[in-house]
Amino acid sequence: MSIPPPAQRLTIIGVGLIGGSLARALRREHPALEVVGCGRQLPNLRRALELGVIDRYETDPARAVQDADMVVVAVPVGSIETVFAAIAGHLAPEAVVTDVGSTKGNVVTAAYRRLGERLGSFVPGHPIAGTERSGVEAAFAELFEGCRVILTPLPETDRAAVERVRALWRETGARVSEMDVRHHDAVLAATSHLPHLLAYTLVDSLASMDDSEEIFGYAAGGFRDFTRIASSDPALWRDICLANRDALLETLQRFSTDLSAVADAIQKTDGEALMKVFGRAKEVRDRFAARGKIKSPE
Repeated sequence: MSIPPPAQRLTIIGVGLIGGSLARALRREHPALEVVGCGRQLPNLRRALELGVIDRYETDPARAVQDADMVVVAVPVGSIETVFAAIAGHLAPEAVVTDVGSTKGNVVTAAYRRLGERLGSFVPGHPIAGTERSGVEAAFAELFEGCRVILTPLPETDRAAVERVRALWRETGARVSEMDVRHHDAVLAATSHLPHLLAYTLVDSLASMDDSEEIFGYAAGGFRDFTRIASSDPALWRDICLANRDALLETLQRFSTDLSAVADAIQKTDGEALMKVFGRAKEVRDRFAARGKIKSPE
């Protein structure tokens, strides 16, 4: 017996890597699903149509959500409030709204300000998946397989809406869990936002050196792997860092303290202190990798 689709008409606002991959994954399971794309860049929307990611497109969010029973907001976190304001008065009665933002505190604040009486139909979400590539041409149906999707429902969120969004993500092969908004932002500040910040900063710092060409010329696999995420969309990660400022600064301060301790150990030629840090790190990293807890970073 076939499983009914999680939506009849799905509107995706922001047809990039995440939004496009979601559309591809759902259409793979439900070819008859109608997908409406929405965005500001016509060339990207036309390309999405050419690739078969969407069935049609609109540039006006209010028109895009008309008669949709599921709306996924996949724009950068700095633009989400603008989208909420545009669609709030135009949603169908049965429509459920969710998002894919890497930060949740600012998204929830925007929802309280803009969604009004439709707040109960909003399910904040975050698929922890991605690559350093961006745009609809980078989208692929398998992106979310085995990855975690975190939902952070509000006290006002209707449980039926939560279950519909949970079903949506399960169709992609993702593992869905729920988490408190503040806890989500603290966890992601440590495991995703800080690593991106460090990768960008390291590359920028080395690029400013006089012999940067030689430095990069001799860079080996460790440098490539650590800095891969510095090829991610800078505007996207600027918005994420600013949106999750408090949690990121707290995590960054702790890391800075630990990094200063390592620098002090090197200054004092304290090999024992270095071995303790490196040994603990290897043990923890190996343990989590063996359990399959560490996957490709977003």
